[in-house]
Amino acid sequence: MTHAHRPATPLSTLDTTRIDDTRIKAVRPLITPALLQEWQPAPAAAQALVESSRAAISRVLQGQDDRLIVVVGPCSIHDHGQAMEYARQLQTHADALQNDLLIVMRVYFEKPRTTVGWKGLVMDPHLDGSHDIAAGLRLGRSFLREVLDLGLPTATEFLDPITPQYIADLVCWGAIGARTTESQTHRQLASGLSMAIGFKNGTDGNLQTGINAIKAAGQPQTFLGVSLDGAASAIVTKGNPNCHIVLRGGSAGPNYSVEHITKTEQALTKGGLPLSILVDASHDNSSKKPELQPDVIRSLLAQISAGNTSIMGAMVESNIEAGNQSFPQPKEALRYGVSITDGCIGWDTTEKMVREIHAALAPHFA
Repeated sequence: MTHAHRPATPLSTLDTTRIDDTRIKAVRPLITPALLQEWQPAPAAAQALVESSRAAISRVLQGQDDRLIVVVGPCSIHDHGQAMEYARQLQTHADALQNDLLIVMRVYFEKPRTTVGWKGLVMDPHLDGSHDIAAGLRLGRSFLREVLDLGLPTATEFLDPITPQYIADLVCWGAIGARTTESQTHRQLASGLSMAIGFKNGTDGNLQTGINAIKAAGQPQTFLGVSLDGAASAIVTKGNPNCHIVLRGGSAGPNYSVEHITKTEQALTKGGLPLSILVDASHDNSSKKPELQPDVIRSLLAQISAGNTSIMGAMVESNIEAGNQSFPQPKEALRYGVSITDGCIGWDTTEKMVREIHAALAPHFA
């Protein structure tokens, strides 16, 4: 028996509301990355600084430049004016010490959350839960341009895979965080980014997670993304040869000692990777006590002075004032220059630490 052909139901009359987007509250269109770049273009001087800074960082990674990279700045940017005050203070040291240190400012706009919390300037720029991402992208790009205008290289963590299309041309060094180093999406993203990328070890301290990420990001990849015109696209990459490990400690404790550095060198060698190690002095390496970060730096300086050549950089969380403050709370109640995410060392301690780094390393450049 044959069945009579049934005409297809016109798409215009199909009701998919019972099965599609049942948990979506709103969809807010954004401008395209190309349009934001047109509205806020990278000035010629900023482009030159990004290009030269990326090249300098690459030379450090390859052992062709023996300066120490120091990535320093607020845990997260939440106030434009305060962050620019910090940037201006940092820039004076970056200029004065540039022959011995390559100082790069942390300009972190996206914050990974273990459960819930403020997700950063891009996701919630008004600090009120309105999640005005369009404004966040504009503010983030504007801030990067201003920092570069000072002559100060920039660093950020890439969390959302679409955000880089809006701001990555203004970033000199990037990081993939401990929570996302194992993510295939972020490894593929890193393979196509135009700057050096540091992969952190896992939150449990697992080193192999970062090693695997470096290997994956060094290979050509194809993944789903958006073009500068905002169209869903298949992104085909060449692979990123300037990826490296970032040690940040883990649940088992710190991992910056001589023994840990030696173990990391052995793992990199076994993986056929360059011996390039950047140490995050914050997080579990300081037992989440920001005031201990200078002690971590002193340990690294001692190892470098003793002849270690694989430690090529350090990261420090620093702000105008020390510590952090609880959030959310009314913006008018926030203390000036104090982090609303991880605790930081204050500017006075930062200044002393930077000078201490310089004093310890300057003989190497004499």
